[in-house]
Amino acid sequence: MIGRITGILLEKNPPQIIVDVGGIGYEIDVPMSTFYNLPANGEKVALVTHLVVREDAHLLFGFLTDAERALFRQLLKISGIGARTALAILSGLSVGELAQAVALQEVGRLVKIPGIGKKTAERLLLELKDKLPAGSLTATKVGAGGTAVPDAVSDILNALLALGYNEREAHGAMRALPENASVSDGIRQALKLLAKP
Repeated sequence: MIGRITGILLEKNPPQIIVDVGGIGYEIDVPMSTFYNLPANGEKVALVTHLVVREDAHLLFGFLTDAERALFRQLLKISGIGARTALAILSGLSVGELAQAVALQEVGRLVKIPGIGKKTAERLLLELKDKLPAGSLTATKVGAGGTAVPDAVSDILNALLALGYNEREAHGAMRALPENASVSDGIRQALKLLAKP
């Protein structure tokens, strides 16, 4: 398994790039979220990768962040979602945007992605949500007035877990968030914290 590649970026032909590693040029398919953040040709680049081995091909997919690769791998586990579709999803939505769509079960955001119909979008949201710990979506906390209020924290946590982070990483990021963070802002801030080395 090739898990990481560091070398010189030779060519950029979306969605494929070529990275020279010790004289060997690796053809790597990347989502547009990674593509837009690549350095110029001739500069050094480091990518985390996922190798797909088929009867007729060995395909290498590259990502600038561990979060992108974790989400890509999570998508591949869903029936009917192949590597090309997973790449299209990551090209259409950032990790944070997809996490928010899953947390809020927003089919509309997914059907805007080329190749994703309503049924596929519904199945994708359902299966990603099913990866979350049972019962945690209904968690509530008591507000200052003693009334139960929906817990945005549980939605943020569920989104992070759906993206492949373990509970320790997710809870660590959650502790750094402001107490009144909305779901979308919380997910965005947590992903930034988790992306830091």
